[in-house]
Parts: sequence; structure tokens; C-alpha cells
Amino acid sequence: MTTVLAIDQGTSGTKAVVVGPDGAVLALAEVPVRPAYLPGGRVEQNPQELLDSVLAAGRQAVAQAGRPIDAVTLANQGETVLAWDPLTGRPLTTALVWQDRRAEDVCAELADQADRVAELTGLVLDPYFSAPKMAWIRRNLTSEGVVTTSDTWLIHHLTGEFVTDASTASRSLVLDLDAVDWSPELLRLFKLDGERLPRIVACDEVVGTTRAFGGEIPVGGLIVDQQAALLAEGCLRPGEAKCTYGTGAFLLANTGERAVRSTSGLTTSVAWRARGGTPYCVDGQVYTAASAVRWLGDLGFIGGATDLDAIAAPDSQGALFVPALAGLAAPWWRPDATASFLGMTLSTRPGHLVRAVLEGVAAQVADLAEVVARDLGASLTRLRVDGGLTRSATLMQAQADLAQMPVDVYPSPHATALGAAAMARLAVDPALGLEEAVPAWTPSTTYEPRWTGERAAEFLARWRRGVDAAMDRADLTGSEA
Repeated sequence: MTTVLAIDQGTSGTKAVVVGPDGAVLALAEVPVRPAYLPGGRVEQNPQELLDSVLAAGRQAVAQAGRPIDAVTLANQGETVLAWDPLTGRPLTTALVWQDRRAEDVCAELADQADRVAELTGLVLDPYFSAPKMAWIRRNLTSEGVVTTSDTWLIHHLTGEFVTDASTASRSLVLDLDAVDWSPELLRLFKLDGERLPRIVACDEVVGTTRAFGGEIPVGGLIVDQQAALLAEGCLRPGEAKCTYGTGAFLLANTGERAVRSTSGLTTSVAWRARGGTPYCVDGQVYTAASAVRWLGDLGFIGGATDLDAIAAPDSQGALFVPALAGLAAPWWRPDATASFLGMTLSTRPGHLVRAVLEGVAAQVADLAEVVARDLGASLTRLRVDGGLTRSATLMQAQADLAQMPVDVYPSPHATALGAAAMARLAVDPALGLEEAVPAWTPSTTYEPRWTGERAAEFLARWRRGVDAAMDRADLTGSEA
């Protein structure tokens, strides 16, 4: 009977949840963190702020729960990296966030190796992933200490260990996806072959203990954030898929113990390594979801995300939005693409633009669902969803309409933390099976498609022309430069 402190360290905040043996949330604490969005596509975080938020949120949640904690676990951002001193734990650089684009030159220099990189890693050669940012730090900031993803640094502060989990390592561009081990060939390619790298651990492994939250508590169940949500939502079999609507939107589909290499621009990662098995997942990314909603607020169209349904018009009246505010990820991988509104007239009002933004996010997720289906060889039949934006009925209905499938809303806003907690239970209880560790759930709401297939196809065709126009503009701007 395990009570877990599950810490979800994210881009814009850290959430700590105390989860009871039955999966019930017993306590919750949240501490915001503030990424710095800088010119040139640079996104940074203060590492000390990340650590302080983990400690503060965790301690607040434990105090609220008022009961002993049997395990601590951490879900992490995946591709955020920093350099640090392994003797003192002191950060040597800022943390380069997964959205950061400054390593584009590193990737451009390796463009002729892109196919080989994809063959070994299942990923696309892009600064989104860890290794290009690690290489950029080594070239431009410091040759001292170690350079790792943020989870390794945080776990070191909690336990003194130097580890990362298999799912996080698979987001690096230097992991051999089939062997689930660091690739000497890829490390040489990124000029990281002299680096001290963390030990790769199974997700259901106890990696050490911590006294940060009172007493000597085992730490284990480590997993990257999106895969944690995939686990929480019970996507345990091939073809089961979920989408998380956070800062970005992330659609993942379980492919079983087969590391599918996408032919359509998606990426393949380790879903988790547990109970002696290593299921994989394909995933597609929308860089701006909640961040696009915050942008609407900055423009004065809405006061916040809670205003979306009240302000969004019943119909966009032809207004269309391409949500490339931070470039386009899968399946286009065009960081130079920019966002645009199309189809506006003198009658267009803020409510039409708000609806167009929501439909633009839903259209990109629907497009990803089609691409996932091609890689899986079978259409998705349902989409499980979580994240703050699932509270918008307008967005969720648009998602069902455009994807042409039912959308099941996960009943808790804490899917990532609950998935990490399930993995922690596996770490401290060797007798527990994977399905036993994941509590059953019933959707809080299911959205059924209201649009006809013909209407959805027509909308998506028009929206894709908008995406093509955005990439054409980027090509033109690049050639002018």
C-alpha cells in the first residue's frame, strides 16, 4: 500500500501531488517557474528556480497530506539541458528549454547525416531534442562539468546519483533506440564522445533515496512527462493514443515492443522500460497550444484560458489560423515557419479569431492523428486527452469534429503526476503488475464528432493550404536573407 509524492517538473511550473494507494490525489501544490523567451528563438530557465520549485512544491504537498510518504518520483520536461558541476551540483549555464532553437546550426552541419540519425534514434535531426543543445553548450558556453538533461541534475540534488531514465534518454538523439543504450557513433557525430553521461535506468527502478521531503524515502519510477501521461491514461496496447494539451500539444500512440521508424515525419521513443519490457511510442508535437492561448491574452482578446468558451464565436466565419508561433514541428519540422491568420474580412471580430486559434490547434492535432495512423497501419478509433485546455468545450468539440473520432477527457488534471506515481509503485513493489499499477478511469466527458467527414476534410484541406503558405513565406524570407 504505497503513498507516492509525484513531482511533475514542467515548462511553466512544478506540480507536486501526493497520490494514495488507490490513485486518489491526497494533496497538491504548484509552484510557477518563468521561462525567459528571448530573441532568436531562445528559451531559457534558471536551474536554481527549477530546483527550488521542486523542493518547495514537494514539501508543501507532503505537509498538506499529513501522512508518511513511501516513494518519491519525478516526471521531467524531456529535452531541457544544462551544464553543471558534478562535485558541487552548481549549475554552470542556464537551462536551455526544449523549445529553444539556438542549436539550429549544429543540426544544419549534420544535415547529410539526418537519415542515419533517424535510423539509429527514431527521431528527426532537430534542435528540439537534447544532443544539439548539449553540443551548442559545449561549443559556446563551457567545457567544464557535465552536460545533461534537467532530470539528471534534479535527481542528483535529491539523491546524489547520476542517472536518467530510458524514456528521457530516448529523446536525446544519441541513444540507439533498439539497444536502449548510448550510441558511440552518435556521440562522435555530435562531438560529445568525451562526455561523462548518466547511467540509463529502467523506469520501474529505485535509483536512490532522498531526505529532501522528510525521512529517508526511496526515489524511483522516473519517466519523461508525456510518456507518464500515456501510462496514466491506460494506453498500454498498440494503437491506443492520447494527446496532452499543455504549453504545446503532444500526441503519443503506443506501438508495442516494436520501434516503428516513421515514414511520415513523426518521432519514435521509448514509452517506458518496466517489468522487463520496453514498449515504444510514436509521437507528434504542436509547439504552441496553451502558449497560443496565453498569446491571445497578451493581445487582449481574452483575460485567460477560462474565457475561451465564453468569447469564442460559434463559427469562425472563414477565419483560419496556422499555430506556428514557435515554428512547426511534426510532420513538417519547419522552425522558420511563422503563424498567420487567413480568411479575415471587415466583419471578423475577436471571437472569430479566438475560435480560429482553437480550431488551428485542433487541426494540427487531427493532422498528426492521420500521420500516426499511416505509421501504425490502422486508423486511431478514439483519442484520450488531458491537460488544462481540455476544460475548453470549444476546443475539445473542434478536436472531435476535425479528427472524426470520439475524444475522451481524462478526469484528472494531473495525468503526468499520476502516471509517474504508477511507475513509482512498480519501483517499490516488485510483485505489482503494470496494469494493476494504473487505476481504471472513466472519462469526465466524451465529445462525439458533430461535423460530417466531408466538412472536416474540406476544413483540413483549406487549413493545410494555409500551412503550405506559411512555409512558402518562410522560404521567401530565408532566400531574401
